[in-house]
Amino acid sequence: MNAIKISKMIFGCRLFNQSRSVLGFIKSPNSNRSLHISLPRFLGLRCAINQTHKQYSVSYPKWGRSRVFPATCCSSSNNNNSNKNDHISDYSTTLENHANDKNFETSYMQGGGDLDEPACRTETEVEKEAWRLLRDSVVTYCGNPVGTLAACDPGDKTPLNYDQVFIRDFVPSALAFLLKGEGEIVRNFLLHTLQLQSWEKTVDCYSPGQGLMPASFKIRTVPLDDTKFEEVLDPDFGESAIGRVAPVDSGLWWIILLRAYTKITGDYAMQERVDVQTGIKLILNLCLSDGFDMFPSLLVTDGSCMIDRRMGIHGHPLEIQSLFYSALRCAREMLATDEGSKNLMRTVNNRLSALSFHIREYYWLDMKKINEIYRYKTEEYSTEAINKFNIYPEQIPYWLMDWIPAEGGYMIGNLQPAHMDFRFFTLGNIWSIVSSLSTPKQNNSILNLLESKWDDLVGDMPLKIVYPAVEKEEWRIITGSDPKNTPWSYHNGGSWPTLLWQFTLACIKMGRIELARKAVDIAEKRLYADHWPEYYDTKSGKFIGKQSRMYQTWTIAGYLTSKMLLENPEKASLLYWEEDYDLLEICVCALSKTGRKLCARGAAKSQILV
Repeated sequence: MNAIKISKMIFGCRLFNQSRSVLGFIKSPNSNRSLHISLPRFLGLRCAINQTHKQYSVSYPKWGRSRVFPATCCSSSNNNNSNKNDHISDYSTTLENHANDKNFETSYMQGGGDLDEPACRTETEVEKEAWRLLRDSVVTYCGNPVGTLAACDPGDKTPLNYDQVFIRDFVPSALAFLLKGEGEIVRNFLLHTLQLQSWEKTVDCYSPGQGLMPASFKIRTVPLDDTKFEEVLDPDFGESAIGRVAPVDSGLWWIILLRAYTKITGDYAMQERVDVQTGIKLILNLCLSDGFDMFPSLLVTDGSCMIDRRMGIHGHPLEIQSLFYSALRCAREMLATDEGSKNLMRTVNNRLSALSFHIREYYWLDMKKINEIYRYKTEEYSTEAINKFNIYPEQIPYWLMDWIPAEGGYMIGNLQPAHMDFRFFTLGNIWSIVSSLSTPKQNNSILNLLESKWDDLVGDMPLKIVYPAVEKEEWRIITGSDPKNTPWSYHNGGSWPTLLWQFTLACIKMGRIELARKAVDIAEKRLYADHWPEYYDTKSGKFIGKQSRMYQTWTIAGYLTSKMLLENPEKASLLYWEEDYDLLEICVCALSKTGRKLCARGAAKSQILV
């Protein structure tokens, strides 16, 4: 087994226009430094390039892509090394410290996975093409790989923001590289996005809370003078997005990916770094901050997750709750057990317990629950009310009665006062299985439903992002007449191949691997021929999406990750969570002290422990 060599990442970058500190750890830029250029728009890490030197092509044997960089990338023309890294935060442990660390290499190789490419069957032509495209999408910064572009369609003349690196989009790419034994790009990505976390971000003179992760970033080249340029990491926190919505899921995915990186590589020193620990705490503090909401679920607005346009998911959408639960479990594993983390750890445990109870009890839907809702009494006032959210039985849609199978069930998409969103949201349900937010019995029921309603949820291309689509007047009201989210297209009932890897992970966990193989086989027959589209349209997913980008990176990466998980299902155990029975013993309501009736946790536990 050959030890992987960790390439040096030179943070030849300046903190630019940063006015806030992170829990007192981040130093402000050197106020005595004279900047060559003032670019308030370009927030992020900067890397100086001296254009007077001859350019050369840097080829990465593992990335399969060459990019042109001037010879003195990340250096200044006066060769003043004392100024080279003086802007780097004093708590950061740079990658140079690990370059010659043999203990790190040993732990890396002896972690959850083997860094050498496993000796296995010969890759098919489809897989070879997918790997070539994935490597071609790799983006480098200061000569080091830091992520993958959202899409790399050579025929697309108007890429919009598809030429950026998205945090949520990069996750399947990261897993593909990790399972292949190539962890450097994931490590670089985690550290660079962490550096962007504390940047000043403003919409209409208002700045959101600290800890927010950007939705994406782009590498730009800006001039310093006639001979020098700088590479700049320019993050987007939603101020440029359609609808100007901040990404709630970016920070959650970042924590989940950090755990995956640690588990697969064995690089536990990464999560112990002071800056990484600080980053985790900032995300948790942002998500766990007190507010007006009475529910343990996370209150968010429309467009703040994978469904990033108006689709009627404002409130407490299942997707965010599933990711939130996963991120809390990841953070609990990775947080340092010191005096400063005691209160935060206690808060995390309490929230995990409350959230799991809330979702399992009130989001779950099967024939038994539908019958219960059908006979609900309304306008109940007391702590003993059965219809706690004042749901009117007339909300039950006609399609649901005949659609839900007798042996299946699922988590509804959303729950608010007097409102239940009965649509089936695939990502939220699949990730409930992966994270064990749902019970073992519920997990099997969700997969039973997927198998029973295969034609509706999988069809000619896995997998429907939501079922059913909203149509006619309902479409006009819920989407705002969105021309991209027409019925059975894009987020409104479109089919997204990237969901394959999460479906595969859930199936492996529950011992239903044949379902995953069936879905991957369907996708494999079409994705290569169709040039790896972003999404598919129509009820069965027959047609390539009307505005779908080709050579969509997370479509490619989702397929590759699914294939590798199916070949090495034992690796899947590093990426999912088993039931945590200790959480069932935690109850923070303390209603007995007030003389009120105890919560229903005891009754619910009898159903949960199945």
